[in-house]
Amino acid sequence: MYKTTRALVLRETKYKEADKILTVLTEDEGKLTVSARGVMRRGSRIAAACQLLTFSEMTLFENRGKWYVDEALTLEQFLGLREDIALLSLGMYFAELLEAVSDEDSPNPEVLRLGLNSLYALSSGLYPPEHIKAVFELRLMCLSGYEPVLDACPACGREEMEAPVFSTVGGTVLCGKCRSGKYGETFPLDSASLAAMRHISGAESKKIFSFALSGDAAKRLHAVCEAFAQSQLERRFSSLDYWKSVK
Repeated sequence: MYKTTRALVLRETKYKEADKILTVLTEDEGKLTVSARGVMRRGSRIAAACQLLTFSEMTLFENRGKWYVDEALTLEQFLGLREDIALLSLGMYFAELLEAVSDEDSPNPEVLRLGLNSLYALSSGLYPPEHIKAVFELRLMCLSGYEPVLDACPACGREEMEAPVFSTVGGTVLCGKCRSGKYGETFPLDSASLAAMRHISGAESKKIFSFALSGDAAKRLHAVCEAFAQSQLERRFSSLDYWKSVK
């Protein structure tokens, strides 16, 4: 059986002398594991389209329950990432997160679109890398079933809060005075960083990056979005550690 789909290459593993096993995120099948045979041979017609962090149109064929790349056409290579080791490592972190929240036979076009838009923004330098990273982390959690409750303090019900804090375990924002140990580890926010989180969670997909934040407010946003993603997914990411060492 043949299938043509558009897919983002999230991970590649060398196999035998000239093959690769790819993990790809597709529009209509979710996450797939596919074999790209002969892709490492000189002159391979699918080599460019099967590179890590490349968005491609792939024609796949299935044999005995396994998928193989028959043809592949490059749609976007995000070349800016390949010119800077820090940007490339951050792009690989995005890919790790996308792989962690995706499943086979569970397509989520919004998740794929977020990944592509974030990689494009990173590659093109549209915003600072830390800004893109925070938006990607929080919005990805929202699209993956971990949307935080940001409208009001669950303890007292206030929408406008003084010295707000965010619980990464519960995914809730609390008044500073309502903070307690039962909500687990909390991170300090302010009105600007809280407003940014609300924007990222609720804005149209085309507008999620469109806000300005600086100074301590930006630092708070960056810290809380990273901690929230790691808390909900219950794991650390080696590519994130590497990015921090080279940025």
